[in-house]
Amino acid sequence: MPQTNPAPALEIRGLDKTYPGFALHGVDLTVPAGSIVGLIGENGAGKSTTLGSVTGAIHPDAGAIRLYGRRQESWTPEDRALLGVVLDSGGYPQTLTPARLGRVLADLYPGWQPDRYADRLARLGLPADKAIKTFSKGMQAKLSLAAAMCHGARLLVMDEPTSGLDPVVRDDILDLLLEFVQDERNAVLISSHITGDLEKVADSIAFLHEGKLVFQKDAGELHDRYGLLQCGQDQFSALNKKDILAWRRLDYAWQVLVPDREAAARKYKNAVVDPATLDDILLLYVKGEPQ
Repeated sequence: MPQTNPAPALEIRGLDKTYPGFALHGVDLTVPAGSIVGLIGENGAGKSTTLGSVTGAIHPDAGAIRLYGRRQESWTPEDRALLGVVLDSGGYPQTLTPARLGRVLADLYPGWQPDRYADRLARLGLPADKAIKTFSKGMQAKLSLAAAMCHGARLLVMDEPTSGLDPVVRDDILDLLLEFVQDERNAVLISSHITGDLEKVADSIAFLHEGKLVFQKDAGELHDRYGLLQCGQDQFSALNKKDILAWRRLDYAWQVLVPDREAAARKYKNAVVDPATLDDILLLYVKGEPQ
Protein backbone atom coordinates (compact mmCIF):
# COMPACT_ATOMS: atom_id res chain seq x y z
CA MET A 1 0.00 0.00 0.00
CA PRO A 2 1.26 3.53 -0.74
CA GLN A 3 2.49 5.47 2.26
CA THR A 4 0.58 8.58 3.26
CA ASN A 5 2.54 11.75 3.77
CA PRO A 6 2.85 12.73 7.44
CA ALA A 7 1.13 15.90 8.55
CA PRO A 8 3.30 19.03 8.39
CA ALA A 9 4.70 20.23 11.69
CA LEU A 10 2.75 23.45 11.22
CA GLU A 11 0.04 24.60 8.84
CA ILE A 12 -1.33 28.15 8.78
CA ARG A 13 -4.31 28.81 6.51
CA GLY A 14 -6.11 32.10 5.95
CA LEU A 15 -4.64 33.84 8.99
CA ASP A 16 -6.16 37.29 9.60
CA LYS A 17 -5.48 39.80 12.37
CA THR A 18 -6.40 43.48 12.33
CA TYR A 19 -5.01 46.26 14.52
CA PRO A 20 -5.49 50.01 14.11
CA GLY A 21 -3.32 50.89 11.13
CA PHE A 22 -2.27 47.32 10.35
CA ALA A 23 -3.82 44.15 9.02
CA LEU A 24 -2.43 40.66 8.56
CA HIS A 25 -4.49 39.13 5.80
CA GLY A 26 -4.90 35.65 4.35
CA VAL A 27 -1.52 34.23 5.38
CA ASP A 28 -0.92 30.63 4.26
CA LEU A 29 2.30 29.07 5.49
CA THR A 30 3.56 25.49 5.89
CA VAL A 31 6.45 24.13 7.94
CA PRO A 32 7.13 20.52 6.88
CA ALA A 33 8.48 18.14 9.50
CA GLY A 34 12.26 17.82 9.25
CA SER A 35 12.72 21.34 7.89
CA ILE A 36 13.71 24.88 8.86
CA VAL A 37 11.54 27.68 7.47
CA GLY A 38 12.89 31.23 7.58
CA LEU A 39 10.41 34.09 7.92
CA ILE A 40 11.58 37.43 6.50
CA GLY A 41 10.05 40.86 5.98
CA GLU A 42 10.47 44.49 6.89
CA ASN A 43 9.66 45.83 10.37
CA GLY A 44 5.89 45.88 10.72
CA ALA A 45 5.33 43.28 7.99
CA GLY A 46 3.49 40.95 10.37
CA LYS A 47 6.17 38.44 11.37
CA SER A 48 5.69 38.77 15.13
CA THR A 49 1.90 38.76 14.71
CA THR A 50 2.14 35.51 12.78
CA LEU A 51 4.44 33.87 15.33
CA GLY A 52 2.36 35.18 18.23
CA SER A 53 -0.74 33.65 16.67
CA VAL A 54 1.01 30.28 16.50
CA THR A 55 2.17 30.38 20.12
CA GLY A 56 -1.19 31.60 21.43
CA ALA A 57 0.11 34.97 22.60
CA ILE A 58 -2.15 36.62 20.00
CA HIS A 59 -5.71 35.61 19.17
CA PRO A 60 -6.26 35.86 15.40
CA ASP A 61 -9.49 37.16 13.92
CA ALA A 62 -9.75 34.30 11.42
CA GLY A 63 -7.82 31.36 10.06
CA ALA A 64 -6.74 27.88 11.02
CA ILE A 65 -3.51 26.81 12.70
CA ARG A 66 -2.62 23.11 12.88
CA LEU A 67 0.24 21.53 14.81
CA TYR A 68 1.00 18.08 13.41
CA GLY A 69 -2.52 17.96 12.02
CA ARG A 70 -4.35 19.10 15.17
CA ARG A 71 -6.28 22.37 15.09
CA GLN A 72 -5.14 24.93 17.63
CA GLU A 73 -8.48 25.19 19.39
CA SER A 74 -8.31 21.48 20.27
CA TRP A 75 -4.71 21.40 21.51
CA THR A 76 -4.19 19.50 24.74
CA PRO A 77 -1.39 20.29 27.23
CA GLU A 78 0.53 17.46 25.59
CA ASP A 79 0.10 19.13 22.18
CA ARG A 80 1.29 22.47 23.51
CA ALA A 81 4.38 20.80 24.95
CA LEU A 82 5.32 19.98 21.35
CA LEU A 83 5.80 23.72 20.78
CA GLY A 84 9.04 25.33 21.92
CA VAL A 85 9.23 29.13 21.93
CA VAL A 86 12.50 31.07 21.72
CA LEU A 87 12.39 34.87 21.99
CA ASP A 88 15.26 37.33 21.64
CA SER A 89 14.59 38.56 25.18
CA GLY A 90 14.96 35.12 26.77
CA GLY A 91 11.95 35.66 29.01
CA TYR A 92 13.09 33.75 32.10
CA PRO A 93 13.28 35.26 35.64
CA GLN A 94 16.70 36.81 35.99
CA THR A 95 17.24 35.69 39.58
CA LEU A 96 17.08 31.99 38.68
CA THR A 97 20.10 29.89 37.82
CA PRO A 98 19.92 27.45 34.90
CA ALA A 99 19.85 24.58 37.39
CA ARG A 100 16.89 26.10 39.24
CA LEU A 101 15.20 26.92 35.94
CA GLY A 102 15.50 23.26 34.99
CA ARG A 103 13.68 22.21 38.16
CA VAL A 104 10.91 24.74 37.48
CA LEU A 105 10.49 23.51 33.91
CA ALA A 106 10.46 19.89 35.11
CA ASP A 107 7.36 20.75 37.17
CA LEU A 108 5.71 22.35 34.13
CA TYR A 109 6.55 19.73 31.50
CA PRO A 110 6.02 16.00 32.16
CA GLY A 111 8.38 15.25 29.27
CA TRP A 112 11.25 17.33 30.66
CA GLN A 113 14.65 15.79 29.82
CA PRO A 114 17.09 16.70 32.62
CA ASP A 115 20.06 14.76 31.24
CA ARG A 116 19.69 16.34 27.81
CA TYR A 117 19.34 19.78 29.42
CA ALA A 118 22.53 19.28 31.44
CA ASP A 119 24.31 18.16 28.27
CA ARG A 120 23.12 21.25 26.38
CA LEU A 121 24.29 23.56 29.17
CA ALA A 122 27.73 21.94 29.16
CA ARG A 123 28.05 22.00 25.36
CA LEU A 124 27.08 25.67 25.24
CA GLY A 125 29.41 26.66 28.08
CA LEU A 126 26.59 27.81 30.36
CA PRO A 127 27.31 27.58 34.11
CA ALA A 128 24.42 25.85 35.85
CA ASP A 129 24.88 27.62 39.19
CA LYS A 130 25.12 31.30 38.18
CA ALA A 131 22.15 33.68 38.09
CA ILE A 132 20.74 34.34 34.65
CA LYS A 133 21.08 38.09 35.27
CA THR A 134 24.87 37.67 35.11
CA PHE A 135 24.68 36.16 31.62
CA SER A 136 25.43 38.09 28.44
CA LYS A 137 22.74 38.42 25.82
CA GLY A 138 24.34 35.63 23.84
CA MET A 139 24.39 33.32 26.85
CA GLN A 140 20.74 34.05 27.56
CA ALA A 141 19.85 33.27 23.95
CA LYS A 142 21.66 29.93 24.23
CA LEU A 143 19.86 29.17 27.50
CA SER A 144 16.48 29.94 25.98
CA LEU A 145 17.17 27.55 23.09
CA ALA A 146 18.53 24.83 25.37
CA ALA A 147 15.40 24.97 27.53
CA ALA A 148 13.07 24.94 24.52
CA MET A 149 14.78 21.84 23.11
CA CYS A 150 14.53 19.80 26.32
CA HIS A 151 10.83 19.56 27.17
CA GLY A 152 9.87 17.31 24.28
CA ALA A 153 9.23 20.10 21.77
CA ARG A 154 8.99 19.07 18.14
CA LEU A 155 8.44 22.53 16.61
CA LEU A 156 10.61 25.48 17.61
CA VAL A 157 9.10 28.92 16.98
CA MET A 158 11.84 31.54 17.13
CA ASP A 159 11.44 35.32 16.95
CA GLU A 160 14.75 37.07 16.18
CA PRO A 161 16.78 34.67 18.35
CA THR A 162 20.16 35.78 16.97
CA SER A 163 19.54 39.53 16.97
CA GLY A 164 22.49 41.48 18.38
CA LEU A 165 24.64 38.39 18.88
CA ASP A 166 28.21 37.97 17.67
CA PRO A 167 28.93 35.61 14.76
CA VAL A 168 30.38 32.87 16.99
CA VAL A 169 27.27 32.67 19.18
CA ARG A 170 25.01 32.82 16.13
CA ASP A 171 26.92 29.95 14.56
CA ASP A 172 26.52 27.86 17.73
CA ILE A 173 22.76 28.43 17.64
CA LEU A 174 22.50 27.57 13.94
CA ASP A 175 24.44 24.35 14.52
CA LEU A 176 21.94 23.36 17.22
CA LEU A 177 19.02 24.00 14.87
CA LEU A 178 20.56 21.85 12.13
CA GLU A 179 21.14 19.10 14.69
CA PHE A 180 17.56 19.45 15.95
CA VAL A 181 15.99 18.79 12.53
CA GLN A 182 18.15 15.73 11.95
CA ASP A 183 15.22 14.07 13.70
CA GLU A 184 12.75 14.26 10.82
CA ARG A 185 9.83 14.68 13.23
CA ASN A 186 11.20 18.04 14.31
CA ALA A 187 10.95 21.44 12.60
CA VAL A 188 11.81 25.12 13.08
CA LEU A 189 10.05 28.35 12.13
CA ILE A 190 12.51 31.20 12.61
CA SER A 191 12.05 34.91 12.02
CA SER A 192 15.25 36.89 11.52
CA HIS A 193 16.53 40.14 10.06
CA ILE A 194 19.94 38.48 9.67
CA THR A 195 19.24 36.95 6.28
CA GLY A 196 22.75 35.51 6.04
CA ASP A 197 21.89 33.16 8.92
CA LEU A 198 18.77 31.98 7.12
CA GLU A 199 20.75 31.40 3.93
CA LYS A 200 22.93 28.98 5.91
CA VAL A 201 20.19 26.82 7.43
CA ALA A 202 16.71 27.42 5.97
CA ASP A 203 15.09 24.88 3.66
CA SER A 204 12.47 27.39 2.54
CA ILE A 205 11.85 31.12 2.90
CA ALA A 206 8.50 32.76 3.62
CA PHE A 207 8.38 36.48 2.81
CA LEU A 208 5.83 38.75 4.49
CA HIS A 209 5.27 42.29 3.20
CA GLU A 210 2.68 44.73 4.52
CA GLY A 211 0.67 41.98 6.19
CA LYS A 212 0.55 39.60 3.23
CA LEU A 213 2.61 36.58 2.30
CA VAL A 214 4.40 37.42 -0.95
CA PHE A 215 5.79 33.90 -1.34
CA GLN A 216 7.06 30.80 0.36
CA LYS A 217 9.75 29.23 -1.81
CA ASP A 218 12.45 26.62 -1.59
CA ALA A 219 15.66 28.30 -0.42
CA GLY A 220 17.63 26.43 -3.07
CA GLU A 221 15.43 27.85 -5.82
CA LEU A 222 15.95 31.39 -4.55
CA HIS A 223 19.71 30.86 -4.34
CA ASP A 224 20.13 29.03 -7.64
CA ARG A 225 17.66 30.87 -9.87
CA TYR A 226 16.77 34.38 -8.71
CA GLY A 227 18.91 37.17 -10.10
CA LEU A 228 19.55 40.90 -9.87
CA LEU A 229 19.69 42.47 -13.34
CA GLN A 230 21.24 45.93 -13.71
CA CYS A 231 20.78 47.96 -16.85
CA GLY A 232 20.29 51.43 -18.30
CA GLN A 233 17.06 53.20 -19.15
CA ASP A 234 16.80 52.04 -22.76
CA GLN A 235 17.28 48.40 -21.89
CA PHE A 236 14.92 48.63 -18.92
CA SER A 237 12.21 49.96 -21.24
CA ALA A 238 12.79 46.99 -23.54
CA LEU A 239 12.49 44.32 -20.82
CA ASN A 240 9.58 41.91 -21.07
CA LYS A 241 7.32 42.56 -18.07
CA LYS A 242 6.97 38.79 -17.60
CA ASP A 243 10.68 38.67 -16.74
CA ILE A 244 10.33 41.21 -13.91
CA LEU A 245 9.35 40.47 -10.31
CA ALA A 246 10.22 43.90 -8.88
CA TRP A 247 12.43 46.84 -9.82
CA ARG A 248 13.81 50.13 -8.57
CA ARG A 249 15.61 53.05 -10.13
CA LEU A 250 18.98 54.17 -8.81
CA ASP A 251 20.85 57.33 -9.84
CA TYR A 252 22.06 56.07 -13.20
CA ALA A 253 20.76 52.53 -13.48
CA TRP A 254 17.82 50.23 -12.89
CA GLN A 255 17.90 47.19 -10.61
CA VAL A 256 15.50 44.43 -11.58
CA LEU A 257 14.67 41.25 -9.69
CA VAL A 258 14.28 38.34 -12.11
CA PRO A 259 13.09 34.78 -11.33
CA ASP A 260 15.59 33.05 -13.66
CA ARG A 261 18.97 34.75 -13.90
CA GLU A 262 20.43 32.34 -16.47
CA ALA A 263 17.50 32.87 -18.82
CA ALA A 264 17.72 36.64 -18.27
CA ALA A 265 21.47 36.63 -19.02
CA ARG A 266 20.86 34.78 -22.30
CA LYS A 267 18.00 37.05 -23.30
CA TYR A 268 19.50 40.41 -22.26
CA LYS A 269 23.15 40.02 -23.25
CA ASN A 270 24.15 43.64 -22.57
CA ALA A 271 22.83 43.61 -19.01
CA VAL A 272 24.67 42.51 -15.89
CA VAL A 273 22.85 39.70 -14.07
CA ASP A 274 24.18 38.65 -10.65
CA PRO A 275 22.85 36.16 -8.10
CA ALA A 276 20.24 37.73 -5.78
CA THR A 277 20.70 37.44 -2.02
CA LEU A 278 17.79 37.41 0.41
CA ASP A 279 18.67 41.03 1.22
CA ASP A 280 18.41 41.91 -2.48
CA ILE A 281 15.03 40.22 -2.74
CA LEU A 282 13.69 41.93 0.36
CA LEU A 283 14.96 45.37 -0.68
CA LEU A 284 13.55 45.13 -4.20
CA TYR A 285 10.12 44.14 -2.97
CA VAL A 286 10.05 46.64 -0.09
CA LYS A 287 11.77 49.67 -1.64
CA GLY A 288 11.15 48.93 -5.28
CA GLU A 289 8.09 48.61 -7.48
CA PRO A 290 6.42 45.21 -7.93
CA GLN A 291 5.59 44.22 -11.48
